Amino acid sequence: MGVEFENGQAQFQDMEGVNFTDDQLVDFIRGFLTSVSLGNTDGYHQLVGVIHHRDRLSADEVALLVTCLKALSGAVSCIDVVLHESLLAAIFKMSLWDYGPNVMDALIELITSLAVSSGKYVDSCLDMLVTNFMPPHSYKDFLKKPHGLTRKDEVLSRVHTALKDISDLVPLAPLRLELIVVHKMQRVFFKESLTTIYVENMLRLEKGAMSEFVGRKILTALVDKLLDLDVEIGWDDILQDDFSKGIFEIELEDDNESTDDIDEDSSELPRELSRKSLGGNVIAETLDSLIVLTFEHLESCERDGRLNEVFDILLLSFQRTVLTAYKSKFAQFVIFYACALDLEVCGARFAVTLADMFISRNGLPLTRMSAISYLASYLSRGKFLSTSLVTTILKRLVDWCLEYGKTHDVDLNPKAHKIFYSGCQAIMYVLCFRMRSILEIPRLKSQLLLMPIGRILTHRLSPLKVCLPSIVEEFLRQAKVANLFTPSETFIFNGLLESEYSKTFGGIERLDMFFPYDPCLLKRCDRYLRPYFVYWSMVRPTYDEEEEDEGSSDEDVAEVFPDKIEENLMDDEAMARSYDDREFDLDEFDNALDKMSITPRNSLPLRQDCVRMPSRIRPSMSPESL
Repeated sequence: MGVEFENGQAQFQDMEGVNFTDDQLVDFIRGFLTSVSLGNTDGYHQLVGVIHHRDRLSADEVALLVTCLKALSGAVSCIDVVLHESLLAAIFKMSLWDYGPNVMDALIELITSLAVSSGKYVDSCLDMLVTNFMPPHSYKDFLKKPHGLTRKDEVLSRVHTALKDISDLVPLAPLRLELIVVHKMQRVFFKESLTTIYVENMLRLEKGAMSEFVGRKILTALVDKLLDLDVEIGWDDILQDDFSKGIFEIELEDDNESTDDIDEDSSELPRELSRKSLGGNVIAETLDSLIVLTFEHLESCERDGRLNEVFDILLLSFQRTVLTAYKSKFAQFVIFYACALDLEVCGARFAVTLADMFISRNGLPLTRMSAISYLASYLSRGKFLSTSLVTTILKRLVDWCLEYGKTHDVDLNPKAHKIFYSGCQAIMYVLCFRMRSILEIPRLKSQLLLMPIGRILTHRLSPLKVCLPSIVEEFLRQAKVANLFTPSETFIFNGLLESEYSKTFGGIERLDMFFPYDPCLLKRCDRYLRPYFVYWSMVRPTYDEEEEDEGSSDEDVAEVFPDKIEENLMDDEAMARSYDDREFDLDEFDNALDKMSITPRNSLPLRQDCVRMPSRIRPSMSPESL
């Protein structure tokens, strides 16, 4: 056939213009590989040159590359990790993104053959495939075009098929893959679009055929990555708080800035921090994209009936890392969204878990205080939570505080009894949001009025003097109108946000001012969270007399508070529906109100007589922001 072998050798160029059978090609390449040990490396170096070629390839060069890759697949048993180090390095540095379908198929076949042939190549093969999760940096703009998206699908479908094939044939491959994916995740932070693609592939693994083997660590690593990015965004860099403002003061401002960068058809409320302060922040934009990807993955899990399984992992990760990360501002919304997608199991379980952690005597004080901060914020902000569940959890908190007071009949001491004060503040905070909704349901109203809240708040430990003045003031105002509780002494706070007592019980972490589920400042995340979120502007406090002034019929009451009318039928769904019926509060704000800010001015086109109604209360606080 025009090819002569001398001592098992032939010149590389002899391959050109000659038709070989597959077996002959394999024998030809084997000759190059085995000749290295005999000191004859000319053909071998030519082979390495073909594999290593990075310039634009002609049609003939593409054909030659495909031929060499296919022949190498059949000769993997002759490849030696030491003698052929340069060849292996050239193979593992190849990027699928740089080639067409024929080369990609031949390369995938070779990588799979190498991984299966010997355990010493498994890690390198898996690492090469995982590296191909992300395209070269130069592909950022290319991926925005239709043919760029086609290339992305061509590459990634082959990568995941190869990973699955290797895992099926090599028992230890899933474990090795899990470690490689997590390790690379810790180092991945390039451009937002490239990082997003990497996470897309992580989540594709998590919900794919190998989920059973790699899912847990992948989800945990993702949450850790979100948290790492989260804490990189310091409130002191993006926030200028005015501490003279009370927590329940209005936080909507006139929009004197251009809003060209906000979609006209977007229902999102313009926010100074998300649009302006966080705008252009690479970390914030990347975090926003990654959390949205995670939200969409959770939606997929819910559709596939495996959300509960994923929630187990998220809950454990939350307890281990997010709960005690007092600088966290956004990562905690992942588990919030999971709860929103499944109230019956995930939503209720999260509330009960947080309550258990607070009540447990085995937990560290800071952990218990962080748990109650999350619980109070969650019960207040979760639009999907039923009034019945909120009331049940409140009763547990009240009962615990009552028992604590019985065993600690002592005078005020913020530092020594900070867990007690955090529990009292949580009760008042939740009731600021939920009191009227609870009172609208006769059965739950009776439960609330029977709770010994007055005994707790008038205890010698004086929680009304220690808890945040802004929360105490709002609570007392609503409680008085509802005949729930009226203190025997008069409290004058003069609009104070905090006091020396609250600073003391909050500690250096300032857990007295930690409201982890305040409205999310990340633009894209907010669009997903909004349907499940209670903004303060949606809350109807007990002293809100608009309904009485305007007059209301039974039908009006049924429309706004259906839980009062249908208590015996669907009591557990009452809270969510009552907020759904007031959805216009959010959508109409886009035209009626201008923008939200952490540092408010008393400029409000609607309800100027009531500057106590915020759209957000405050961001989650961390020491460096104080």
